[in-house]
Amino acid sequence: MNLVIDQGNSAIKAGVFDQSGLLATYSFNNADEQQVVLLTQRHPIDCLMVSSVHANGEKLFEQLSALIPQSIYFDTNTRLPFTNHYQTPGTLGKDRLAAVAGAIEQFPNRDLLVIDAGTAITYELVTATGDYLGGNIAPGLRMRFEALHRFTSRLPLCEPAIDAPLMGNTTQTAIVAGVQNSLVFEIEGYIHGLQKSYPNIQIIATGGDALFLAEKVKNPIFVVQNLVLNGLNVILNFHTRHP
Repeated sequence: MNLVIDQGNSAIKAGVFDQSGLLATYSFNNADEQQVVLLTQRHPIDCLMVSSVHANGEKLFEQLSALIPQSIYFDTNTRLPFTNHYQTPGTLGKDRLAAVAGAIEQFPNRDLLVIDAGTAITYELVTATGDYLGGNIAPGLRMRFEALHRFTSRLPLCEPAIDAPLMGNTTQTAIVAGVQNSLVFEIEGYIHGLQKSYPNIQIIATGGDALFLAEKVKNPIFVVQNLVLNGLNVILNFHTRHP
């Protein structure tokens, strides 16, 4: 079995895989590192990959790698199962690379736009030949709400709404409509622009706000849960097959 770890700034996500796919997922606070270590007692783990942006990432990796025979810490030297054309690979988020790997595995030989709608929203472009051409980063849905509240003196902090008008007629509806519609139009704009060069491009979305946004965007979007964990497992399997 494989254990993959995606450690962010505040939380740890873990996935356990066997040959049939994802068996279980777990979420922990970064303070609960020992709970992650205990997963090795719950599952017979043979291979490990850790991806971390946290200061304690290498410490967590050391604890786990002492217990798991084949262990990989995802860094700039990690080989990828696709061609990476990003000009500054040292600054490229490993979660972005993992999402690309997971998308290519699930949709091979397709032009892809991979959208990860979390705290930030990222857009990744992949060609049918397996070339990752790069992507964009923008504020996510909730970050936009928080920015309007934090950087103004009187605008309230609003929450996303299932039904938002095109134009608001109160301050609250103006904020909700402005934030949500602008993000939907942003996504539709990327899709429309990319379809000029890639007419059959497949749109894939993941992240906490993926389903919410996919229901509002006019274009068909395939929502994939746990895409980053799946991608980490793809990269781990690539390493075990090509040592």
